[in-house]
Amino acid sequence: MSDISLRAVPPADQSRPVAGAHARLLVFTWVATLLVSSLPAILWQELHIQPAMPMLPVRIVLLVAFMGVTFLWKAARPLRAYFFLFLCLYLADAFFTWIGTTAVWQGWFKGAESSFNLSMMSGQLLRLATAVVMVAVLWLVFKRREDFFLTRGEINATAEPVRWIGMARPTGWKRFGLILSLCIALGVLAFVFIFSHPALDSLGQVIPFLPIVFLAAAMNAFSEEMAFRASLLAPLLNVVGKSQALLMTAALFGLWHFYGVPYGVLGVVMAGFLGWLLGKSMLETRGLFWAWFIHFWQDVVIFIFIAIGSVTSGG
Repeated sequence: MSDISLRAVPPADQSRPVAGAHARLLVFTWVATLLVSSLPAILWQELHIQPAMPMLPVRIVLLVAFMGVTFLWKAARPLRAYFFLFLCLYLADAFFTWIGTTAVWQGWFKGAESSFNLSMMSGQLLRLATAVVMVAVLWLVFKRREDFFLTRGEINATAEPVRWIGMARPTGWKRFGLILSLCIALGVLAFVFIFSHPALDSLGQVIPFLPIVFLAAAMNAFSEEMAFRASLLAPLLNVVGKSQALLMTAALFGLWHFYGVPYGVLGVVMAGFLGWLLGKSMLETRGLFWAWFIHFWQDVVIFIFIAIGSVTSGG
């Protein structure tokens, strides 16, 4: 790892770039991030462009090219870890997605197409495996787990004001986190209930599925927060700054949920907003707890409605 300088440079060791160079670096980071995000694939599919393009090889080529730029452009050198971790994330995700299609895996989870418990655990185990790989890579790059948020963090750290959501003064994350958890879970509940129109008597059918719902929600919240947020937020933070790092990872999170629940443009906006809040919790508490906790409860709501067949990913 040290041969290609992947380890992030601490803020104290970095010279502050001049405004023009920093602006160019910021534009480059945004363009590169959007090119390797889900946005090109979404546009390709939604515009019905034929033939279908395999996006993984394109993303790999782009990420390798962007890593090459960091060897040629000195100002972009701190982004090398970001592109490397992004590449590892896509490769790990693709590998475990392939594992899920193998005869051995299908044999272990025979009947997953018709069983909520089996299908949910099959998907969550594969996603957890991706997260474990990313934790290992992050440990190699950063050396200390605190540097990539693999710690509980300071539970009652100060949450900075966010006036556009009505939070005018700083408050403790213990209070703010509980309020967010309740509001987001209830918001998702209202959205799914209004748009899926479940029969009230069907809600009683979820009781046998509750153990898997809670287990899967806990696994999914950890996997997504660790693999799809912490692994990209950590290398971006000291390169583009807190606000831009939050916006980039929120945009990525939103685009990754275009075919999720909720789906479409509304899903992107909702997931992006959620991603911004969860990233904010990571940065301000320097840990994973509140991001995991808030994410867990909204997943519980979504998985309950999936269990009774009221909603499916992508609509």
